[in-house]
Amino acid sequence: MTLENNIKKRIIELASEGKRIDGRKLEETRKIEIIYDISNQAEGSCHVKLGKTEVMVGVKLGLGEPYPDTPDAGNLIVNAEVTALAGKEYEPGPPKEEVITMARVVDRGVRESGCVDMKKLVITKGERIWTLFIDAYVINDAGNLIDASAIGALAALKKAMMPVYNKKDDKIEITGNHVKMSTKKLPIAEEPIAITIAKVGDYLLPDPTKEENQVSDATLTITLNKKDKGVSLQKGGSEGFTKTEFEKALKIAIKNSKDIRAQIK
Repeated sequence: MTLENNIKKRIIELASEGKRIDGRKLEETRKIEIIYDISNQAEGSCHVKLGKTEVMVGVKLGLGEPYPDTPDAGNLIVNAEVTALAGKEYEPGPPKEEVITMARVVDRGVRESGCVDMKKLVITKGERIWTLFIDAYVINDAGNLIDASAIGALAALKKAMMPVYNKKDDKIEITGNHVKMSTKKLPIAEEPIAITIAKVGDYLLPDPTKEENQVSDATLTITLNKKDKGVSLQKGGSEGFTKTEFEKALKIAIKNSKDIRAQIK
């Protein structure tokens, strides 16, 4: 029996007793810690610890032109990077598929929920808008990078302030080496929370550790808004979810999303 099979067997044995490999109850998420304002170069920033998983997220605003199909809305760009510090399997170079997926899921959650009122990021319709950049940097991978990054994105967005725009000169004002900030917050309209659930055998485990994720048969990430409505879904792994399993996963996601949302200022 391989090491992976032994780990999976142990995870299933513990789950049958209502326990997790890290001591949690079956449907619990790990402890969340959020440290705000970690960067003086970002309009909003935070350092998220989800158990031992650590992600830093920064929000920046830049001037740009609207996309042709959305002349009355600002632009959103989400990037993700897993640093070599995050784990021995990560090396400098092009991002792995899971990192690309992480950025896409965070993007969809923010975009499809209407988290930011993008119409309020218009300076001159069809000509000048704010482009909103969200950058996530993973510095330790102990599992569930998607949820940690999504938490960080929302936390940083809620803290972000609008830069001062000089319309006459068409530029952002600078004070010393820093962008001059206004007293106006980013227009937040929703608070999406991503909940990832791993299917291991017959058990559904929210906020999977790295080991749980590696031996999972499938994963499901459900992003929910404040009204408990799903705004995006992402499935991973080779197996599927039955209707009963999906309904149970949704119930877990709704409960845990409320708990997490309450911890984000």
